Amino acid sequence: MSLTQLSEHPRTNPLDVVERVASLNDWSFERAGDDEITMIVAGRWSDYQISFTWMHNIEALHLACAFDLKVPERRRPEVQQLISSINEQLWIGHFDLWLKDGMVMFRHALVLAGGVEASSPQCQALLSTALETCEGYYPAFQFVVWAGKPSREALDAAMFETSGEA
Repeated sequence: MSLTQLSEHPRTNPLDVVERVASLNDWSFERAGDDEITMIVAGRWSDYQISFTWMHNIEALHLACAFDLKVPERRRPEVQQLISSINEQLWIGHFDLWLKDGMVMFRHALVLAGGVEASSPQCQALLSTALETCEGYYPAFQFVVWAGKPSREALDAAMFETSGEA
């Protein structure tokens, strides 16, 4: 058996699990086919458009989480520097800037090689990681895009944590 040979065992489509998670959370979703589901999740800073894609050929459940922030061309170099700095801090997943439309996106994948079935806790963890990461870094993107701040300053300001309440 080759190391690259894929399992031919019948399995539950991992998007069925994602659909159940969306239903349980009362999130609106659309199933575009057997290999993609898209949902909208309200966050503190933005509504997040989350797409899960089942990539059968590599046995991976891919997540892409985009938020409503168009990066103008003049700010793209600074946003790319910010993304590089953020990605250095992440243990899993990463941010990308799609140059074609100036959209920032968080991406991650769950590898299900060898016929492994996706579980609800795995899909929830994948989704939670994406939402928490986007929520945590969204202010830094705002500072760069809307306030014109340098990436280092924006990242420092976004990561500053306060104690207590005023």
